[in-house]
Amino acid sequence: MQPRNRAAYFASYHLIPLDVREAPYTPPGPGEVVIRNHAYPFVLGNDVSGTVVEVGQVDDTTHISHLKPGDRVVGLAVGTTKELNKSSHSTFQCYTVLRSTLVAKIPDSLSFEGACVLPLDLSTAAYGLFLKDFLALRYPVARESTNADSRSAIVIWGGSTSIGSHAIQLAAAAGYELFTTASPKNFEYVKALGASHVWDCQDPRTVKSMIKALQNKDYAGALAAGNGSLEACIKVVASVPGRRFVSQATIPIGPSKTTLDVITTVTGYIWWSLSVTIKAKFKGVTTKLICDFDPTNSEVGPIIFNEFLPKALANGTFVAKPDPQVVGKGLAHIQTGLNAYKDALKQGVSMEKKLVVSL
Repeated sequence: MQPRNRAAYFASYHLIPLDVREAPYTPPGPGEVVIRNHAYPFVLGNDVSGTVVEVGQVDDTTHISHLKPGDRVVGLAVGTTKELNKSSHSTFQCYTVLRSTLVAKIPDSLSFEGACVLPLDLSTAAYGLFLKDFLALRYPVARESTNADSRSAIVIWGGSTSIGSHAIQLAAAAGYELFTTASPKNFEYVKALGASHVWDCQDPRTVKSMIKALQNKDYAGALAAGNGSLEACIKVVASVPGRRFVSQATIPIGPSKTTLDVITTVTGYIWWSLSVTIKAKFKGVTTKLICDFDPTNSEVGPIIFNEFLPKALANGTFVAKPDPQVVGKGLAHIQTGLNAYKDALKQGVSMEKKLVVSL
């Protein structure tokens, strides 16, 4: 007998709260697994952690070997991607179908709530760092002592953001010397993650100081996360020897309250994007937003989720950050998380923890 499934639906654009009701249970297809969800952040159906309940086959003759029913896992759900577009692969439900290449086993020492902060921001950082169309860095290795190459350097602007926190750890595990920024209260936090050098992200002298520090380095490029990060990275990249490429992890769009706000926001973003693109080209710098890729059709996914992450989490060389803030238990509390995030955006408050719902 198939398990009973329930899901939280966006039945219409203006419907609040979400509509929690019965949902079909979908068995795994080739190269897929089904997990019983135990925790997920409010992000629309991408991040999830839980227990494997069913494993599909890679093809007619080959089974998935690295996962089995009962395994505690974390995974990236890709139901909202244009390549897939299937609700069974989204996470606001009791059971989710996941691509096995985007699933990692987690140790017993890591809670489901702690693990589910990882997938989306981890994969964003990983694709920006390692995809051949982006920075194309060498891959990370899950070993307890990684000696940074004192001449091979990378800039992570916005190191204390969720994406930045993952990017620092990944690049450090790959052996790069990390140059990053954060607010002074987060200096020790990013250093603990693996940053070699930290500057105040709000200090107007930071760009000039970072450029000076990078002059004698084998510079591999930059990853920008947070408002103002792309503009700063362009200035740095244009002024040091090495690869003139910036992986852009975020866009500067705030919340919109009315239709007029939406129009103003979109118009402002278009103008900002054109302005930044022109400045970058004038300085000989290439920028690329980390969204133009298929996460299911890349070697980066299985290398990070299947090979690196399980070992790194188990030996403590990679930690799940930022910490979770559990807002409730059950599908109905997804709306609670969405409301809390919306309120924080309206107030201009930076979320230092990731909002999570338990099941």
